[in-house]
Amino acid sequence: MSSSWEWEYQQYDPKTERLVESLCTLGNGRFATRGAAPECSADAVHYPATYLAGCYNRLASPIGGRTVSNEDLVRLPDWTALRYRCLPDGAPPGDWLTPDHPSLRHCRVTLDLRAGTLTRRLLFHDAQGRRLGVTHVRLVDMSDPALAAQRTVLRAYGWSGRVEVRAVLDGDVTNAGVERYHSLAGRHWAQHRAGVEAEGVAWLACTTSATAVRIGLAVRTSVRPIANVGRACTADAATQTSVLPIRRGRPVVIVKTAALFSSLDRPFTDPVRRSIEYATHAPDFPALLASHQASWQRIWEEGQLQAPGETGRILRLHAFHVLQTLSPHTAELDVGVPARGLHGEAYRGHVFWDELFVLPYLSLHFPETARALLMYRHRRLPAARDAARRAGARGAMFPWQSGSSGGEETQSLHLNPRSGRWLPDHSHLQRHVGSAIAWNVWQYGLATGDTGFMHGPGAELLLDIARFWAGAATWDAGFGRYRIRGVVGPDEYHDAYPDAAAPGIDDNAYTNVTAAWVLARALDVYGTLPAARRAELLAHLGLAADGPDLWDDLSRHLYVPFHQGVISQFHGYGDLAELDWEKYRARYHDIRRLDRILEAEGDSPNRYQASKQADALMLGFLFRPAELARTFTRLGYALDDALWDRTVSYYLRRTCHGSTLSGLVHGWVLARQQGPDAWRYCEDALLTDVTDAQGGTAGEGIHLGAMAGTLDLVERAVAGLDPGPDGLHVDPVALSGISGSAFSVSYLGHRDVRVRFRPGRLGIRVPASLLGPLPLVLPGGLREQVEAGQERWFRLPTG
Repeated sequence: MSSSWEWEYQQYDPKTERLVESLCTLGNGRFATRGAAPECSADAVHYPATYLAGCYNRLASPIGGRTVSNEDLVRLPDWTALRYRCLPDGAPPGDWLTPDHPSLRHCRVTLDLRAGTLTRRLLFHDAQGRRLGVTHVRLVDMSDPALAAQRTVLRAYGWSGRVEVRAVLDGDVTNAGVERYHSLAGRHWAQHRAGVEAEGVAWLACTTSATAVRIGLAVRTSVRPIANVGRACTADAATQTSVLPIRRGRPVVIVKTAALFSSLDRPFTDPVRRSIEYATHAPDFPALLASHQASWQRIWEEGQLQAPGETGRILRLHAFHVLQTLSPHTAELDVGVPARGLHGEAYRGHVFWDELFVLPYLSLHFPETARALLMYRHRRLPAARDAARRAGARGAMFPWQSGSSGGEETQSLHLNPRSGRWLPDHSHLQRHVGSAIAWNVWQYGLATGDTGFMHGPGAELLLDIARFWAGAATWDAGFGRYRIRGVVGPDEYHDAYPDAAAPGIDDNAYTNVTAAWVLARALDVYGTLPAARRAELLAHLGLAADGPDLWDDLSRHLYVPFHQGVISQFHGYGDLAELDWEKYRARYHDIRRLDRILEAEGDSPNRYQASKQADALMLGFLFRPAELARTFTRLGYALDDALWDRTVSYYLRRTCHGSTLSGLVHGWVLARQQGPDAWRYCEDALLTDVTDAQGGTAGEGIHLGAMAGTLDLVERAVAGLDPGPDGLHVDPVALSGISGSAFSVSYLGHRDVRVRFRPGRLGIRVPASLLGPLPLVLPGGLREQVEAGQERWFRLPTG
């Protein structure tokens, strides 16, 4: 590796090309393009694709005698496509060259994280000794979010002649990037039109078939040396063909500059005409590259996290993908956090609870982006209220999977590739997504001090989610507690009791405890509101004047199940059978998707104490020990270190880590405990995508929550940084794989607060522009402050 800022692949391997494409995706927060070779069309190896944030479409598919409807993030026309072949003097035309051609001798792909560019270098060497060197440099402009560009240089070695080049704008695309979705409808575009303007700008227009999103995509192609260009158009493609002289020392240069607009843009303009004008007048490649790199430099100044060695290099890659999926440009859009980034079609591009792992990092670095993502949820409050009403509930019931409208987009069926069967999907019963939204609202408020948001949209979100939990809980006289029934927890493997006729389990501990926490925080916010605002919300939300009294009672009397001296994942969990883990580990190489294995055997994980991922232990991810203990005390339960340690050990032995988030959460929890295996789980989270640990899933799109979660792990778990109303709290722990870190944060509106952490030492540098001292709360409640323009170092405990 030539630089800690570069991610490099030094040979072409068809078996890993989808992973390379995903990890080499370039984006600017508005749209992204996978790092596919421009020579190749979509096939079993290659999948060129571009995705526009928020561009969804709905299609119906016949499955198992039923018709199912799915909303998908739509694959856009391919602006990168470039075909070329050699025309040597006195010889017949050569083949169209691709990385799969037998004459390929070398291939190197370099992702430059500092500059935000992708470079692909190829060398072809034919039987006659003729060599052709090819260098592609691509960017998706971080300076101007409507633009992208690709420069290709062809160099001849040992021969002279001509090359034929075809620059294609290809609109014949379908969503086909996930194998298990292949039986579902994937042709989302209709009403195609294509053309080439007199200035040599190719354009394409099309409209999504159901949601009627219109796009205009235009590509200006320039070639050097200048040559005549042949043009050919079909309804869904525009091709420009050039035949150019080439010889040693006289390379051929082709630059494609793309402009993308859609009917989602505000203010609205005709997407086709706007894209043509934009592409026509866009700067040349060197100017685009310079402004793009300058924009990335500014982003890195606010978002970079430094750590030593290979860990630091992977963390930088993770930050890169987070920041090009959710950049400062995202703050101008009406979009949520896509769980698989803008990198592929897995999860259909939907928004889950993964923002729980993403927004803490953004709140401390890019608060405007974090606020915009919370506003995505706020704008969908009407849909969440409608969903609650249809379910006979009150308040806001947010969907487990969301897309464009805020309606529930969770599939009703899912495919088990191991058995080939389509099965009912009950994951929409994961109501805890509302608590995740509320937690992010609270964290954002602590980090920013944004009272305008917390008394406005933030208060509405918190109070409406609290109203839902108040209505979802029912009093059980036999238990002497309120209970929440018929849900699914984060584990996902348990969606019903064994042999039950109806889906759902009762009193998921994570769901109930976080519901109690939400109710208590809603009371806190309600109590701080000005009287006029409080009255306004009472009327707007239909909240009875005595509603807060019920919230207080619920927050103190929700039921939390226990068994064998540990917190039960849900009521009745301890009555389930124990799984023969040794048998399954011996029989199967990989048991992370134990649910699929058991279903293929005619069995179900509902019968066993076996979890896909952290569930009850998620409580240790959201809440530091003292805060978690306070929440249990409020509920009338005692939670000490011994009980929590037993709970952690119990579930570690019964979890198969079928989610990329599982290792992250377990590593986080064990790090706080100073557990000996903490780094092993953290390392699993770091390596999940870069090694494609789940066997092909990373090629379908990166796991944004796991990537952002590793950044948050270093800042909030290891360095122990937590924003509070009384100051910036620091409570560090030692983690064997991370010997130190450095990052800049934004706290209470003050930018560029520099934090440097070493085991036992903490350095804080406050910019001179900060008005007043920065308050710190160190371990043991020790209070310190750092004056504006000052840097101070503190000695801290590490255990």
